Amino acid sequence: MTPLSSKLRLKAVLPIVVVLVMGLALFEIAMLILETPYRHWILMIAAGGAVAVCGVLVSVLAILFQKPLVEMNEKVTRLRDGDLNVALSFARRGDEIGALGRHFNEMVEQIRQNREEIERLHREQMTRAEHFATVGELATGLAHEIRNPLAGIAGAIEILVRDLPPQSLGRDVLEEVRREVKRINVILSDLLVYARPQPSRLVVADLNTAAEQAVRMAREQIRSRPIEIELALQPGLPPVVHDPAQIEQVLMNLLLNGIQAIGEGGKIELKIVTEGSFALLTVSDTGRGISPQDLPRIFRPFYTTKERGTGVGLSLAKGIVEGHGGHIDVTSKLGQGTRFTVWLPISPANDGSASVKKGKVA
Repeated sequence: MTPLSSKLRLKAVLPIVVVLVMGLALFEIAMLILETPYRHWILMIAAGGAVAVCGVLVSVLAILFQKPLVEMNEKVTRLRDGDLNVALSFARRGDEIGALGRHFNEMVEQIRQNREEIERLHREQMTRAEHFATVGELATGLAHEIRNPLAGIAGAIEILVRDLPPQSLGRDVLEEVRREVKRINVILSDLLVYARPQPSRLVVADLNTAAEQAVRMAREQIRSRPIEIELALQPGLPPVVHDPAQIEQVLMNLLLNGIQAIGEGGKIELKIVTEGSFALLTVSDTGRGISPQDLPRIFRPFYTTKERGTGVGLSLAKGIVEGHGGHIDVTSKLGQGTRFTVWLPISPANDGSASVKKGKVA
């Protein structure tokens, strides 16, 4: 007998015994008042009947309530230990106890299905990770193998261009080839960065500085174009644990995307604000926007809608931001512009929850 069943039996029997004793005492008092000559026999018969009734009542209570509760306690313990093959046998009953058992069995079945789904997704994720690792190794090796002869081709083109007379028609062809070779080299560089990302060098630093540097470099790209880049810094911004070079790369990529989306003239704004425990860096442009069909796919590697784009920049930016413990959002409307929002967690040094020193993470 388990401790639970003993407690349940005691709680069920004790009130009945108390009622039985009180009833017999009142019955004895009544017999004394009536002074009947057969009161002893009547008392014995009444006591026997009461004990029989109590016995039947206890048995009924044990069948209806105690056994289901004991079984449920046992199955819940097995479920807590990870056994998802448990089921309550009293679920076939047509009363409320049976309904409770059916709900329990349905819950266990749902938990089992959810676990199987999670295990399936985990296996798929692991297979995908292995596939990406293999593709990364292949891409790295392939990029290196291509770059070696590409350097020779670029050198040969330089010699040919130098030896051709200025008025030669072949110079234009070779100039175009030289531009395409440079473009291939850029693609290979992006591929290498994507396949072999550099680890983040996290420090506690001011995000305003990284934003200022990114805007400064972006403005160098639009000196002769009617595009305005505004910067709205956050005074007194708490320090944020980040890799300044990588965050500058993310912001620069978003700014250049805005420049390319604007075309002839427009405005780009980089704004920094705080929201809760995050610092938000928002890059908004007044460009042509992104179509709803393309929006869900812009962070995929090598997906691009640009004629001469590699489709790696936004994927790299997303990976960098997620490596910092943050995330990146995008909203866009065709003909109205696009807004990227980078969420970065503020340094835990401000609330004393971690030991972080200026310039390095302890």
